[in-house]
Formats: sequence, C-alpha cells, structure tokens
Amino acid sequence: MKRGKKYAEAAKLIDRASFYDAEEAVSLVKKSAVAKFDETIEAHIRLGVDGRHADQQVRGAVVLPHGTGKTVKVLVFAKGDKVAEAEAAGADHIGGDELVPKIQNEGWLDFDVVVATPDMMGVVGRLGRVLGPKGLMPNPKAGTVTMDVTKAVKDIKAGKIEYRLDKTNIIHVPLGKASFSEEQLADNFHTLIGAINKAKPSAAKGQYLKSVTLVSTMGPGVKLNTAKLV
Repeated sequence: MKRGKKYAEAAKLIDRASFYDAEEAVSLVKKSAVAKFDETIEAHIRLGVDGRHADQQVRGAVVLPHGTGKTVKVLVFAKGDKVAEAEAAGADHIGGDELVPKIQNEGWLDFDVVVATPDMMGVVGRLGRVLGPKGLMPNPKAGTVTMDVTKAVKDIKAGKIEYRLDKTNIIHVPLGKASFSEEQLADNFHTLIGAINKAKPSAAKGQYLKSVTLVSTMGPGVKLNTAKLV
C-alpha cells in the first residue's frame, strides 16, 4: 500500500520496534496526526482471551472523562412517561413499534446508539438482524437496556463508549480527537484501560493485555508497553 509524504514524515517520529509509555504514546500519536481534518485517535487492544467462549467475553461501557469529540445521536425505544423522560434527557429520536418498518424496510439508521426500556425489548428484538451486525443492539451490560433512560442518554451524550471484542479478540474504541490536549487523551486512555482491566474474565489465563496500539485516522500506529498498564 502506497503511503503519502505526510505519513512517511509522521512515521519517522515513531520507532516501530519500541514500546512506549502511555503519555509518550499519546504525544507521538498527536504529533503524527497531520491530516487536514481533525483526526480521531483510536485504541486497539488485543486481549489474551478467546471470545468464542461465553466465560471469556469482554464487553461493557465506560464514560470517558473528556468525551470522544463526536456528536452522538441516540435513539430511545420507550413508551408511557419514559417518552417524555427521553425527550428531556436529550434523545435525538424516540419511538416504538412504528420505527420497526422504518428501520427494517426503509434502511433508516440515523443514530449511533440505541437505548431501550426492558418492556420494549420485544419490539427491539424484531430488529436483531439489522441492529445486531452493526453492533447497535441494546444490551444490559452496556447500560443500554434500562428503566433509567435519563442516565443512559446523558452518559452517552457525555462520552460513554461501548467496548467489545471483535472476532479476533481485539477491542477497537475511539479515545478522542487530535485536537484534544495530551492530558485529555491520556485521561481518556487510562479510564478505558482501567475499565478493561476490571472486566477481565476469571476464566482468562496468561497475559491479559497482549498488545495495545494507539493510532490516528491517517497516521501510523504507536505500540504501548503493556506491562505498565496492568
């Protein structure tokens, strides 16, 4: 894959054979984000677990202290007084049965996170085939199936992110934008790693954090010293 001049210049800042401390890695990722737009900084965390086994699944949610820099659109499935509660909390879309054909047949997906009250999961379940593969199904572990609609919506708007293993046992999550300060990105990163360490399944054996890499949208990856993150 041919890389541009800017990428080559940015790559010179990073020693591919080195493993950096978190603060140094954040600084390097920020310096190597040289695109004309405000790049997203992401963390890619490979875990020493086998997600095919239910007792080794790692999934949850954490509120990043400085948010992700992205405006998140929230869809709430609710009825009764929970509709007004969702409105007051700042949900972008609220509905019930009438949204099923809109999502299923019309392909409407103008939202980033779905929240549902438990009594609406029968309705949401009908959308499993659409929402599931996109990682949009509400889940109690992520706090998106709840009667406390206010907290769920406000946390998401404040920078709550979900983390989960992909098929290769890697977690991919946004940490913020290149325009964030190094302190903000480092705070977000330590909060995320703390949550993932806490979520370590008791069935996990051996090294839990196999590799941790920080990267900007268009920049090279920076590898972290995992021994210092446990």
